[in-house]
Formats: sequence, C-alpha cells, structure tokens
Amino acid sequence: MATGDDPRPAVIDPTGPKKEFVEADDEISDVGDLNYEDEYPSYTTSLSSGVFAYKFENGRRYHAYRDENYYLPNDDEEKGRLDLFHQILTLSCNGDLHLAPIGPDVQKVLDLGTGTGTWAIDMGDTYTSAEILGNDLSPIQPNLVPPNVRFEVDDIEDDWVYRSKFDYIHARYLAGSIKDWPKLVRQAFEFTKPGGWAEFQDFEMQFYTTNGEFKPGCPLDRWCTESIDGLNSVGLVASPGPKLKQWLKDAGFVNVQEKIIPIPVGAWPKDKRLKTVGALNFHQFFEGVDGMSLRIFTDMKGWKPEELRVFLADVRKDLKNPRLHAQHNFYVVYAQKPE
Repeated sequence: MATGDDPRPAVIDPTGPKKEFVEADDEISDVGDLNYEDEYPSYTTSLSSGVFAYKFENGRRYHAYRDENYYLPNDDEEKGRLDLFHQILTLSCNGDLHLAPIGPDVQKVLDLGTGTGTWAIDMGDTYTSAEILGNDLSPIQPNLVPPNVRFEVDDIEDDWVYRSKFDYIHARYLAGSIKDWPKLVRQAFEFTKPGGWAEFQDFEMQFYTTNGEFKPGCPLDRWCTESIDGLNSVGLVASPGPKLKQWLKDAGFVNVQEKIIPIPVGAWPKDKRLKTVGALNFHQFFEGVDGMSLRIFTDMKGWKPEELRVFLADVRKDLKNPRLHAQHNFYVVYAQKPE
C-alpha cells in the first residue's frame, strides 16, 4: 500500500523482473551521526517460562525456543538493528509495506518470522479492519500494539495448524533462517485463500559492485563467502532471494511477479532515496556485523572469538572505504493463489 492517503496498490510491469541500477555520487555523506533507538517497549506475556530462558554467548543474548534454528541474537541491540532494517527495506520499496495488490479490504494477514513486529504493527495501522498475526521464535515484540495485531511464538518450519486461511501471507528477511524453503512456500500456498496473495522478500547474500573498488577476496567479500559456507554447512539457505520466484511457481501460485532491487552499503549513490538507504544500511551493517557473525564463525566455522574480532576490524575498514560501492540484491516476489 502506498503511503499517505493514496489507496492504490503498487504496480509492477508484468512483462518480467525489474532491476534497478545504482549510480554513485561523487560526494560521500557522513553517516557517523546516524542513531536509532528502539521505539517500542519490551514484550510481556503469559508464555511458559521456557520461552524466556534465553541463552547468553560471547556477550550476546539468544532465544531459547528451537535455539538451533536461528543464528542471530534477540537482545536489544539486535532488535534495534531489525527495526532499522525495517525502515531500510520499506524505503527500498518506495515506502510501500508490500507490493502485492491485496486491495484495501484485506481481512486476515499472516506475517512469517515477524521479528520485532514492526511490519505487522505498521500493517495494523494501515489496514484497521484487518486482523494481523505475526509469529516468531522469540517473544520480543512490544505489548503496545494496535487492537487488530497479535503475536505468537511458533516455528514456521513446523506443520501449520491454523483453523482458517489468510488473504495475504508475508515473509521478509528470512535469509539464513530456513532449511526447507519449498515446504515453507507450499504451506503458504495451502493456507492462502483462493484469490489471495503471498509475498516473499529476501536477499542474495553476496555483495558486488558495478563501478567501485569492491573485489573478490576483499574482507567484505570473504565475510560473505564464509557466512554463506557456514550457513550452508548446517542446512540453512543463505541466499533465498534468487530462488523465490521458482519456489512460488512450483507451489502452484500464479501471476508470479518479481522485482530485483539493488541495496547499496554506504552513502555513495547519487539518487537521494538510495543515498539514504545506503547510509542507513551502512549503519546497521557496521554496527551489527558482530551479532550477524558470532554464531556463524565460532559455532559453524570453528573460529576463535579473538580471531573473528581481528577479521571484523578488516571488514569494517573495508566498509568505510567511500569508493567500495558495494551492494547486494533484494528480491521481492509476490503471487496469487488460483480462484
């Protein structure tokens, strides 16, 4: 849904995928002043105490439920990063919370892997007559939410047991969190109402450049390669983005549409919107790379924490190079269940 009072859904040319290109700006903005604070209070509920039996490793907090299925922390630092990432991805989609043409009268919405719940809350504010359900492995969502929004702790890779189907199912940024993507998409198909929509938004993890100094083998490139290898070694899909379109087709969805959006890291693009996206993305990556790396490199790859710290210092040095011009692709794929 477009922002403001415009009720029209975002429209994508159905003739094929759209891919944007990022043009570099000669003047690099300073992103050192960027700050982001968690807008919402911590979540409290009557869930069993086991869900809150968080684990602590290397100074970071991790969730308890199905701990082996997720590699990122769930502490306040990570929650702030995820909320910032929500802003980055929404701005990358021109301010739209979704690209599927779900219409203004959507009634039941499911948000898979809702994280901090920010997307679900924004949807609840936008579609006040809809029921929004978000699920996640961690109960880290706020308790002050619109009356039409609720959250549950669940593993979306389990068999779904919902009693009714949804008009719209949404999933975003599940890279590195899912082992059986075809099953997940099949379940989304099963629990979408005939004529309803599903939308998956996710990444190709590997960075690249079209006009910068990013090169294969540089610290940032090696970070990607090692991260992908670590996630793949435990059966997790590191880069689901390029595969989403075919998975939705294989599940039975029709009217499948794909948009490929390059997301820069750094304030080097000339376009003002992309410059903001890149600046915010630099901030979340520069500040959050420790949390993104700890379990992958120490548990999956066998690195020592001190070895990782030295390596991440090189990664951050790479990121601060204004001529690096690194970016990676974000895939938005939406499709309809046949009537």
